[in-house]
Amino acid sequence: MQTLIIQDESFAGSILQQLEIEVESERATVRDIITARVYAEVGKYNQKVDKVRSWFIGIHPKEQELNRTGQRPPEVDAEQQSYIALRAFQENRFFVFVDNRQVESLDEEFLLQPDTKVSFLKLTPLVGG
Repeated sequence: MQTLIIQDESFAGSILQQLEIEVESERATVRDIITARVYAEVGKYNQKVDKVRSWFIGIHPKEQELNRTGQRPPEVDAEQQSYIALRAFQENRFFVFVDNRQVESLDEEFLLQPDTKVSFLKLTPLVGG
């Protein structure tokens, strides 16, 4: 098991948040990293450990309704959210950079070092465009 620090960055290069995730081995694919990130975020969200700021977990309208009535919302399905995130990567809705090099395939594999830097850069659709 390897701990990996990932960052969410803005186009200007500002770090929006930093997360630690666990990856199974020292060799990982982009698919492994995205999946590990989603599972970590969903786990925190479902446990209500803290306020989770996530790109991959959307607040469902049903949850918004339950929040207004004070009921506990249903747990988020990590596997389903993982599929959504992987599809979003394939549709270029966000980019992943490993050591400042953009990776373009979910199956691209790399060796994780203690200083490996993984960054996520989310694209925001233009309004009206």
